[in-house]
Amino acid sequence: MHIGELSRRTGVSGRLLRYYEEQGLLEPARTSSGYRVYAEDDVQRVRHIRVLLGAGLGTVTIAELLPCMTTNDDQLVPTCPELVPQFERERDRISDTIANLERARTALGDLIATALPPGVYQAS
Repeated sequence: MHIGELSRRTGVSGRLLRYYEEQGLLEPARTSSGYRVYAEDDVQRVRHIRVLLGAGLGTVTIAELLPCMTTNDDQLVPTCPELVPQFERERDRISDTIANLERARTALGDLIATALPPGVYQAS
C-alpha cells in the first residue's frame, strides 16, 4: 500500500509517517520510481508507535523497543523481560516531570494570588 492508504488506515498524516521513517521506526520498500510501499504489518506497527508515543516515550527509545513488542487482544505487550527496567525508568522520568509541573503550577498560582487585590475572583 502507498503512504496515502497507510495514512487513511492509521489516521496518521503522511508527513508524520515520513518522519517515522526518518527516525528508523518504519522501513517501507521502494518501487523503481521511488514510491514508498508499505506492508500490511506496517498498519499495526504505526499503531504500536502511537501507543508508545502516547506513553511519553521518545522515538529513539521506541526504535529500541519495537522489536520486542507484540499485541495480545489489541494490547501492546513487551516480549523481552529486560525491557521492564527501561519502562520503569521512563515511568519515573514522567513522574518527575509531573512533580516539577505541579510545583511550577503552584508557584504560578502563588504569584497570581499575590498580584490580585483581596476579594478579586481567581480562576484556577
